[in-house]
Amino acid sequence: MTTVLAFILTLGVLIVIHEYGHYRVARACGVKVLRFSVGFGKVLWRRQPQPGGTEFVLSALPLGGYVRMLDEREGPVEPSELHMAFNRKPLRQRAAIVAAGPAANLLLAVLLYAAQHWIGVEEPKALLSAPVAASVAERAGMRSGDWVRAWSTDGTDWEDVRSLTDLRWQVTHAVLEGRPIQLLVTNGEGHGQRTVVLELDKLNAKDVDAKLMQSIGLGAPYRGDAPLLASVKPGGAGAQAGLKAGDVVLSIDGTPMRTMDQLWQTIRASADRRSTDPQRWSVLREGQVLELAVKPAIVTDGDKRVGRIEAGLGLPIEMVTVRYGLWDGFAQAASRTWEVSALTLRMLGRMLIGEASLKNLSGPLTIADYAGQSVKMGLAYYLGFLAVVSVSLGVLNLLPLPVLDGGHLMYYLFEAVTGRPPSEAWLDRLQRGGVALMLVMTSLALYNDVARILGLH
Repeated sequence: MTTVLAFILTLGVLIVIHEYGHYRVARACGVKVLRFSVGFGKVLWRRQPQPGGTEFVLSALPLGGYVRMLDEREGPVEPSELHMAFNRKPLRQRAAIVAAGPAANLLLAVLLYAAQHWIGVEEPKALLSAPVAASVAERAGMRSGDWVRAWSTDGTDWEDVRSLTDLRWQVTHAVLEGRPIQLLVTNGEGHGQRTVVLELDKLNAKDVDAKLMQSIGLGAPYRGDAPLLASVKPGGAGAQAGLKAGDVVLSIDGTPMRTMDQLWQTIRASADRRSTDPQRWSVLREGQVLELAVKPAIVTDGDKRVGRIEAGLGLPIEMVTVRYGLWDGFAQAASRTWEVSALTLRMLGRMLIGEASLKNLSGPLTIADYAGQSVKMGLAYYLGFLAVVSVSLGVLNLLPLPVLDGGHLMYYLFEAVTGRPPSEAWLDRLQRGGVALMLVMTSLALYNDVARILGLH
């Protein structure tokens, strides 16, 4: 229920703000707005307009909305109202009205990011576990317990790294831009400063996701090196075997466990064992050595089967509060909105030319899932999620596709250059092509959603 309500709230806020942008600028330009609709299809609620006013309605299908303006192309207009018809307005005003929807979404994203920055969020400290074997980070010389303090593109202008989330964001940018990134690292106490270079320009990064971060070697926050069980889920495979939080794993089937990473790899690899017998675990608990028979559960993780004991490994993750002041929070919000917009366009461009996987497209099911998760994490996290979706909606609507606001702006550009609007025949062809393309994109996004839920991606 939380997921459904969060999804409805997300769509409602973004649609209302987008359409309000169109509505507000249309009114400012003297255009008569006939209807402001949130949703499509059957009308569930309406507010009857005053004479000459706007009808506000809420419709059954909440996957969009529209603002219907007085327009001679859509029906007869009284001579006394011709001056309020959209099609009679100058080109610059028509363009401003169309662009106002996406602009409202981008402005909303700035305000949401700013509010998130002012409230503050708890994020993992940029303290890293041992890099994945043969990864970019391991080749660069990074080690377990490294604390990333700053990053740079050229080794001169250093920017502070506030958290692991911030580090991943900068690394993602560097991957998409095909450039290396330099990191200033110390140990966990802040001593032993050194510089490492991640050669991200040598990656063939089609999928910007968690698997990419693992291949880079920055997948997990530091949780200590000892093979320690921080928590054990009640009813899980570990609990059924008698494991408890605080247990230090000494050996599995006679093989000494020296690091947490080795323990994690051994548990996952248990799915490859030919024997169906339980593993022989030796654990240290309150000064006593115990022998336990543990049979990890076998589950599907992506495209492979792995073992799990349903327990948290290592020490608790060290968290930091990321918060900004009034002006800094707003400046960071504007910068983040610009960066996310550029990242979205770059990803769409890469998918178009085949340099990025179409698996990166997400649809309503993924949005609903993330909305529910972010609400459970707290207000600041939900505001950040809402900002990301608002940026995506604003950027998507600016694409030069005939059914989107960007397509109408493309028509106006043609009119500005040639002095005449596109012909009705061309408008009809472009509209049909745009609808077909949007149907393909929507179907692909929905397929990706279902594939993620079923574990096919």
